[in-house]
Amino acid sequence: MTPRAARMADIQPFRVMALLARARELEAAGRDIVHMEIGEPDFPTPPPVIAAVQKAIAAGDVHYTPAAGLPALRSALAGYYRAEYGVEVDPGRIMITPGASGALLLILGAVLDPGDRVLMADPGYPCNRNFVRFLEGRSTGIPVGPGTGYQLTAELVEAHWQDDTRAVLVASPANPTGTLVPPDEMAAIHRVVQARGGVLIVDEIYHGLVYEGRAETALALGEDVFVLNSFSKYFGLTGWRVGWAVAPPAAAADLDKLAQNLFLAAPTPGQHAALAALSLKTREILERRRLEFRARRDYLLPALRDLGFDIPVTPQGAFYLYADCTRFTDDSLAFSEALLEEAGVAVTPGLDFGHNHPERHLRFAYTTSLERLEEGVRRIAAFVGQ
Repeated sequence: MTPRAARMADIQPFRVMALLARARELEAAGRDIVHMEIGEPDFPTPPPVIAAVQKAIAAGDVHYTPAAGLPALRSALAGYYRAEYGVEVDPGRIMITPGASGALLLILGAVLDPGDRVLMADPGYPCNRNFVRFLEGRSTGIPVGPGTGYQLTAELVEAHWQDDTRAVLVASPANPTGTLVPPDEMAAIHRVVQARGGVLIVDEIYHGLVYEGRAETALALGEDVFVLNSFSKYFGLTGWRVGWAVAPPAAAADLDKLAQNLFLAAPTPGQHAALAALSLKTREILERRRLEFRARRDYLLPALRDLGFDIPVTPQGAFYLYADCTRFTDDSLAFSEALLEEAGVAVTPGLDFGHNHPERHLRFAYTTSLERLEEGVRRIAAFVGQ
């Protein structure tokens, strides 16, 4: 038999991908499926991005870039932080990566030793805890609920800190709940982590997709914070696979060294796409799309509540609704499978997002058109009314 690393028993698959594969099988067999399961914007790549990449490819500009990324892209991101948040970031602290997953891998690789513990919210994005396990660390999912907006607080971090805790990972806006950490609470978390000699890592992947007010970057708290972000969500460049990390000045060289060894550099065409995505012409398109996402949220949220799903906190960002489904089932996985097979609606069971009563929850992604969401709600209404 082929030897198998012990970590493989602890790293779980991302179950939504299996559900998506089944949905595709049903579509190939002629079924019409309403997709509310996948966290991928349905809009195409903006035309200015396509034009810029075509120009770069035609000019032969597809060679390796420095491990940290195109200098022009890193400078453009520094300008983005200055214009959007009023925060000065040295381009030398910015590392361009293959998606935000590449950014998180570099950050965790630079700060974790085997056995080190990372605190994070439960429910939360499943790959985060799997990354920690891959690096032989330990993750602690702290149960959170409506009382804290499904987010960590300074009090929770203080209460769960242990001698082996090395880092706290916070996502704002969060997947699967779409909620934000208020700025004063983020500052309080930062103070706790500082006092304990730990590392604060903030996932800002859904920045830009905020519907009331605006999100503030954790980089405003000080240069000791790690931030990761992506061109996949607000910018809509999922398949281009480009993200970035912002590191403390003393850690930037470590991230660069790891990138050289792990993946050399992010895809060059994708970096040209990202550079064009930051242009004013593209941003005008993205703002119209943000408003469309908000309209979808404002339809789907009351529609699901009217059907009997409990969504106690209105999500301020991202494109997800995390719903308590106990009125209908105590097995969200079986419910989602039956909903797909019988009604042709794909949603994600809570099982993907941790151990905090996942059997009671479903995630609905409003990453499809308003018309399709309306059709999905009609089908769900018929299904739960059976």
